[in-house]
Amino acid sequence: MSRAGGSGSRETAGKAAQDSGSGNLGYLLLASITLFWGVNWPAIKLSLEVLPVWDFRLLSAAVGGLGLLVVARLGGHALRVPRGQRGPLLLCALFNVVGWHLLSASGVLLMPSGRAAILAFTMPLWASLFAVPLLGERLTATRVVGLLLGLAGLGVLVGPDLIVFGTAPLGAGLMVLAAISWAFGTVLLKRFHWTIATATLAGWQQSAGALAIGAAGLAFGDLGDWAPEIGTTHLVAILYAISVPMIYCFWAFMHTVRLLPAPVAAIGTLAIPVVGVFSGAVILGEAVGLRELAALGLICSALAVVLVLPAWRGRRA
Repeated sequence: MSRAGGSGSRETAGKAAQDSGSGNLGYLLLASITLFWGVNWPAIKLSLEVLPVWDFRLLSAAVGGLGLLVVARLGGHALRVPRGQRGPLLLCALFNVVGWHLLSASGVLLMPSGRAAILAFTMPLWASLFAVPLLGERLTATRVVGLLLGLAGLGVLVGPDLIVFGTAPLGAGLMVLAAISWAFGTVLLKRFHWTIATATLAGWQQSAGALAIGAAGLAFGDLGDWAPEIGTTHLVAILYAISVPMIYCFWAFMHTVRLLPAPVAAIGTLAIPVVGVFSGAVILGEAVGLRELAALGLICSALAVVLVLPAWRGRRA
């Protein structure tokens, strides 16, 4: 009896340590995503000064897909997707890549890009709601408080510019639909069971998305209408935007969703537009005032409530 009890205790302790390690890795990945995706916003702004939106989106998805598949192969992972997982993969790609890219690209054309980015990060609200019926997750009081704090921070950041709903209702509506598409894809990713590596899963999603975006660009966009000359600054911005966020960040976010509850991973992204605002101030010289500082405080509070407080309570328990 004592041996069995000791063995059970060791197994429980080992599982707890493994879960803790996975959680810590998820939080580290989330922090890196926040930094690299946040810096990506000024890079996108610079890129779109010399590239049409459709070309930029196509390049991003194509380079991201190819890069992720190369990473998977170099890591010794198989590129073949089991037959039973192909349908779920294409379904996730429809919302995570195609829906997100096409809706956000259309929205950006109809409204200021900075405001469009902020509307896009209402994603955690929709992800938290979708996770209840699709994943059976509970909207705990801690998550609700964190979500409300984060959305309040985004609301402060938007501030008077919410009038954009009146001046550009179609663009704003498309950006909200883009956020909903991304959120639904995030929850679907958590719902299905995957046996393939994250890099393989992410690579094929991006590749499938690139094919759809290319077809849509030929039908509705202005593919090939590049600026006659592209300077060094714009070239660096393009190379960064189509590589680091599309290869590393896309992989890291999908891996985070596999390690952490979907609402936690989603709420963790709320800091990205704030990093984008402050990196825009450093890189592009954009103004930062009390509104941005207040938003930063609210979103940091949201992250502390959702990510730090539960970990602290767990250690005390």
